[in-house]
Amino acid sequence: MLDLPPSPDLSGKTVAFLVASEGIEQVELTSPWQAVAQAGATPRLISPEAGEVQAYDHLDKGDTFPVDVTVGAADVADYDALVLPGGVANPDALRTDAAAVALAAAFFEAGKPVAAICHAPWTLVEAGVLAGRTVTSWPSLQTDLRNAGATWVDEEVVVDTNGPGPLITSRNPGDLDAFNRALLAAF
Repeated sequence: MLDLPPSPDLSGKTVAFLVASEGIEQVELTSPWQAVAQAGATPRLISPEAGEVQAYDHLDKGDTFPVDVTVGAADVADYDALVLPGGVANPDALRTDAAAVALAAAFFEAGKPVAAICHAPWTLVEAGVLAGRTVTSWPSLQTDLRNAGATWVDEEVVVDTNGPGPLITSRNPGDLDAFNRALLAAF
């Protein structure tokens, strides 16, 4: 049996989950969401549009989730950390939304922890926050991440502290246990 340290107490913290209106890999939203909630934090779903977002299980439609705050109404000062779930379509849509990109960049400017999994680092490429950082991702993003000035590695989880706040990245849903442990520790 693996001897893990107890989960940190995140009571009183609020964690932003930034997603597009659709294309979110469901487990990459729900697993970290449950982890931060179980640690006592309040997760909040932020999206460019009000209403609900559509998650997917790979290419099949999954569940919908209610948006708590629109990107335009979100203020980084109200949050202690940011999680960027993956899915191919989700970060591809976010990186074309100037307000969503600015919000992600604001977490870095404020020195707050950011966690991104799978394809989610695409949003961070657009935000211009990866130069000098070591990251991992879905393998097809490695050229994009290197071109953005990051060092890409093929590891289960990477916690990079060479910047204004910790940056936690993982490759895919198979890495969620390690991703969740790392983000809870950083948050």
